[in-house]
Amino acid sequence: MPNPLESLKALGDQLRAQIGEELDFDALRRQEPARPLEELLAELDALPGLESVKEQVRALVAFLRVQARRKEAGLPEVATTQHLVFLGNPGTGKTTVARLLAQMYRSMGLLRRGHLVEVDRAGLVGQYVGFTAIKTERVIRKAIDGVLFVDEAYSLARDSDRLDFGDEAIETLLKRMEDNRHRLVVIVAGYPRLMHRFLESNPGLRSRFSREIDFPDYSTDDLVEIFGRFAAESEYTLGEGADATLRSIFDRAERDDSFGNARFARTLFEQALNAQALRLGAGDVEHLTHAELRPLEPEDLVAAARALGEAPAPPPRGAWFGRRR
Repeated sequence: MPNPLESLKALGDQLRAQIGEELDFDALRRQEPARPLEELLAELDALPGLESVKEQVRALVAFLRVQARRKEAGLPEVATTQHLVFLGNPGTGKTTVARLLAQMYRSMGLLRRGHLVEVDRAGLVGQYVGFTAIKTERVIRKAIDGVLFVDEAYSLARDSDRLDFGDEAIETLLKRMEDNRHRLVVIVAGYPRLMHRFLESNPGLRSRFSREIDFPDYSTDDLVEIFGRFAAESEYTLGEGADATLRSIFDRAERDDSFGNARFARTLFEQALNAQALRLGAGDVEHLTHAELRPLEPEDLVAAARALGEAPAPPPRGAWFGRRR
């Protein structure tokens, strides 16, 4: 039989650990000053592609700034929700934009901390009755004075064919969004078709999330730029003919709902590094020069694409045929 004193001590330790995690006073003291709004907008503009997203974010920021100024001038504000729906396929920059938007809210004085807490269904829904509300409340407390980003939010909607606690998470979230409407911004994100079904699954969702931002898939030019940024950050370059090969890979990649967009570009880059290492490792590695270590050649990209199940068109024979190794 468990010792009651030991059980109480264990419960106390658990509560202290939880409070320490949720009320991270050291983190609050270490928080950097708010970044200027124009600096954050410039960072948004520097992102590859996403032109329509940038326009919508700028329109939202402008609206909020004008409403704040109207309040300062003694004029009535237009009642509007700051909560958002991000619609888009994976890897289209939703989390990146959410993080910037959180900092913009802080810069405008709408949120005290402006941090981003990212969560999915597993972080909100428990396995047993009563656990979901506890998990959801805990996540919300961490997000207070910042932005709660719920990825794949559609997975919270009830599946009529099985017992599910997702509804409990939704109800808890809706209540706290109302109770803490001046201290919490919630962004829900996911595939467009599934998110529209999610918003219709509960009468309170549509009224809380009145503004949607669509994240289109990246174009081939965008993906080439993204790949180039990954390469530049690690001091790699594209060898002769590699740009054309890269475009061919992105052009021919299957663009269905499972296409990873920027994630696909990153994975392709990582696979290309492996292919380059195998190619260079076949020779005298110890004497490789700086110029030989940097380029990713067309054959590296082709090998990377094939490792990911893609079948790119082979680059022109002259792209690497006969080149010295």
